[in-house]
Amino acid sequence: MSAVREGEVSAGAAGPGGAGGAHGPAADARTVLEVRDLKKHFPVYGGLLRRRVGSVFAVDGISFEIRAGETLGLVGESGSGKSTAGKSILRLIDPTAGQVVLDGDDVTRAPARRLRALRRQMQMVFQDPYASLNPRLSAATIVAEPLRNYGGVPKNEIRDRVIALFERVGLTGESMVKYPHEFSGGQRQRLGVARALALEPALIVADEPVSALDVSVQAQVLNLLIDLQQDANLAFLFISHDLAVVEHISHRVAVMYLGKIVELTDRRTLFEEPLHPYTQALLSAAPVPDPRSRRRRIILQGDIPSPINPPSGAFHTRCPVVEPRCRTEVPVMKTVAAGHDVACHLHQ
Repeated sequence: MSAVREGEVSAGAAGPGGAGGAHGPAADARTVLEVRDLKKHFPVYGGLLRRRVGSVFAVDGISFEIRAGETLGLVGESGSGKSTAGKSILRLIDPTAGQVVLDGDDVTRAPARRLRALRRQMQMVFQDPYASLNPRLSAATIVAEPLRNYGGVPKNEIRDRVIALFERVGLTGESMVKYPHEFSGGQRQRLGVARALALEPALIVADEPVSALDVSVQAQVLNLLIDLQQDANLAFLFISHDLAVVEHISHRVAVMYLGKIVELTDRRTLFEEPLHPYTQALLSAAPVPDPRSRRRRIILQGDIPSPINPPSGAFHTRCPVVEPRCRTEVPVMKTVAAGHDVACHLHQ
């Protein structure tokens, strides 16, 4: 069960989805990230000559934007393309097509030298705190590494900066000499957050940052991310399959299915009035803390189709309310209400 369902999150740090009141970007907040028709297709090779015989359509034309101080939650089943989207945005893998704009700079077309400079403004918190830290480096060296690699901080000030970062994420200065194996899972993830904050980025992509942690530790890391966002006006892309976590931390939510975004709206609307049948099915499967609740369960038939040969109508192979045209026409994303976009023939 999710951390936020266990009551571990303090009221004072309840964030956008909790009891402490909404905190979100100002109406005139600048747009930090713009993603326009982003695609990532992986080639598939076969035969004796290893010729290209197809493609994996991992991300197939997604668009959204994130403002300063805002968290966009990206949810969907395993294999829907969430992590690939995050890595493509940061150009950890090169997109096939589309455009990513960070504070007015085109990330997708930036040459190597310019991309290196842009990386100061975009950082990532990885899913596995056990595998994302170099076991041969001390904690202080791990956090100081971005400062040394990118420069801009005098050598005699790096230690003080590292101490400040440790304190900022709730780690003690005495732990700087420890190695990753000497930390708990939650402390390792805090170390990863400190490393991501070292260069004072404008955008952080958090890829399943709490999924490998215990329930009580999840709440601590989530509260930390919320506090840091409020302090530094950070923009977050929060990738997760845990709907309770996404509901707690996000201001808006995008739902992905088979490489495409099928619904995008604010958190409250998505969880109270979902329009796409896939979103409705996901929400119906999420655990509810009240045992007296009688939420109607929507069972999707079959597994998510292969992204190598996606069906012509996207979700029609599993949709419980499929229409004839769903089998031949791929629905396009359209605005059906203020701030509520959905790709479904039922609402077009």
